[in-house]
Amino acid sequence: MESIPAPPLCVACNGTVTPANLLQETLLSLLRTGSWKILLAPFWLLQGRAVFKSKLAEASQLNLDVLPINEDVLTMARAARQQGRRVVLVTGSDSSLAVKLSERLQVFDEVLASDPTRNLTGAAKASVLCERFGKHGYDFAGSSLRDFSVWENARKAILVTRSEQLISKVRTVTEIDHVIRTTKLRLADYVRMLRIHQWLKNMLVFVPALAAHRVTDPTVFFSACVSFLAFGLCASSVYVLNDLLDLESDRQHPRKHKRPLAAARIPISQGLLIAPVLLLASLLIAGSLPFPFLAVLAGYFAVTLSYSLFLKRQVIVDVMLLAGLYTIRVIGGAAATHIKPSFWLLAFSIFIFLSLALVKRYAELDLSLRKNKTGGRLAGRGYVVEDLPVLLALGVASGFVAVLIIALYINNPDLLVTYPAPEWLWLIPGLLLYWVSRLWMKTHRGEMHDDPVVFTARDWQSLTVVSLSAACLLLASGWPG
Repeated sequence: MESIPAPPLCVACNGTVTPANLLQETLLSLLRTGSWKILLAPFWLLQGRAVFKSKLAEASQLNLDVLPINEDVLTMARAARQQGRRVVLVTGSDSSLAVKLSERLQVFDEVLASDPTRNLTGAAKASVLCERFGKHGYDFAGSSLRDFSVWENARKAILVTRSEQLISKVRTVTEIDHVIRTTKLRLADYVRMLRIHQWLKNMLVFVPALAAHRVTDPTVFFSACVSFLAFGLCASSVYVLNDLLDLESDRQHPRKHKRPLAAARIPISQGLLIAPVLLLASLLIAGSLPFPFLAVLAGYFAVTLSYSLFLKRQVIVDVMLLAGLYTIRVIGGAAATHIKPSFWLLAFSIFIFLSLALVKRYAELDLSLRKNKTGGRLAGRGYVVEDLPVLLALGVASGFVAVLIIALYINNPDLLVTYPAPEWLWLIPGLLLYWVSRLWMKTHRGEMHDDPVVFTARDWQSLTVVSLSAACLLLASGWPG
């Protein structure tokens, strides 16, 4: 007696095989390349969603090789194939993308997808599967309520979700074989996407008030706090936009591929909504401060946007812009509090932040070399491995110039007006020399986080240097006398 063959396993793509949405990915890819064809998108949509998907897939340059994959689903599909079952990729995405993804994964026997004449979603997907395998003649793995009619006609269901509501609803129409529970989307994912830890950089808006010894003035302190919030929201807006534009290169990065947008934990559609909302909130808050601050903030956004779009791929220009963005925060704090920044403060800021920007780029390039072992070019940037010695030399030199500026400032005779005991200040250049030298030593050894601000905030020796420098400033000011 011949055994009855097991029914085929049909697997959805978006949210199942991959946590990403291929339609959103192709649209963003077209936006990222800056192609004029994006202007045709509304006209494609008027011709129907099937044509829209096909035209987007044809016009975009989506790299499916770096698309995040749900390994649990892939393991299930491989197991089914080993049992002799036919495994079918069934998706509403365009067939050209579905076939490329299937070729990458090497686990599907057949691909059923949308084409210019048919949008394979919902009832249309259920109809095709019933025609192909018969009603209740297939098992279906999916993650969306849009596929409810597919489950109605399936023998068994496999759910890729955490939604108890979806599980309960599907259970009313078919037997649930098992549930692959996805990782819960947490508040921490949004905090990470907004990079709240990077708001530490915005503390630079307090520097002009601290340097002028006016931070205890309630009006000055309040204005500095408001500018801190405005810069934070603006920066987070740009971080989200930058992550959207950098999806492909982030997915190839040893650490950045875990970012919520790159890992498709947070949908692209949410990122596109959150970015402008944060920017609008930032501008509304900035409206309560003097107009020069609003102008500085607008300049900061314009420079950051230019950096994200194309200037980050320009060698040396990118690190100079990063250094400039740090310095702009200092200028913004000065504009918000009506305090004119000194020459010494701006000169020190430019060189110390250029050194930090070079640390960031060196660390990224060095990490790429250590991971790939073959050299080459840093993804999304203009640097090659051979640039490492030059970056090292430029970074160390910039850091030491910053220390020299501090030494020249301390030697200024006018300093006695502000600091009655300036001899204490001479300890600061020594502390900075140690910190800059150690920073670059760790960077050269490959022990540096690719964001030096994060490293400094977590490194006890860096925090000790900051604390001792602050103590020297207090003692030079005559404290506790």
